Amino acid sequence: MIFGSTSAWRVAALVTLAALAGCATVPPASVLSPEQQAAAERQQLAREAELRRQVDWSLAGRIAVSNGSNGGSGRIDWLQDRAGYRVALSAPVTRQSWQLSVDGASGFARLEGLDGGPRTGPDAALLLREATGWDIPVTALGDWVRGLRAPASGGAVIQFDPNLRPARIAQAGWDIAYTWPEDTSANALPTRIDARRGDARVRLIVDQWGGADTSDLGSR
Repeated sequence: MIFGSTSAWRVAALVTLAALAGCATVPPASVLSPEQQAAAERQQLAREAELRRQVDWSLAGRIAVSNGSNGGSGRIDWLQDRAGYRVALSAPVTRQSWQLSVDGASGFARLEGLDGGPRTGPDAALLLREATGWDIPVTALGDWVRGLRAPASGGAVIQFDPNLRPARIAQAGWDIAYTWPEDTSANALPTRIDARRGDARVRLIVDQWGGADTSDLGSR
């Protein structure tokens, strides 16, 4: 496991999960009229097309992960560009950090910051699961965190909110619930997602969205 299983770490993880849970209430999906549903689906298609054209983006925020018996939390910085993506996570309690780098063309992943040195593999999610014991849907997360369906993850079902934005996305066995900012523009980005599959749970609060800038990755 990337982060140690000390009592202090377990307590901190539980506290962080509780704090993230209390940061916002996920609104229930709305029952839309057929006309509203059609408009929401059209808006989602247009939104996905527009945001996928924006290949260079980044976020900084907080993440908590659990699998029913173990958990961890920390700061997350995600950098996406044409070459692939890099995810840096740091845990203030244990002063540990790691970085996952994924090549956009091949999908080949490299995980650094582990005892025993870096690990590599062709499947980023599997690499994380083998190294940490956590089920983190990292391959699809770059789409889900922006309120998009993940093209490589099969069919998806979307429930929309009154502003015609995703309230929930169900895909690849995961249920992703969204909290949005007060900005109701079509291309607004979520402030929080809560993803669940079985005992696996990933909560991410975005403190800042930005463009692709490598200068401060993992430095927060």
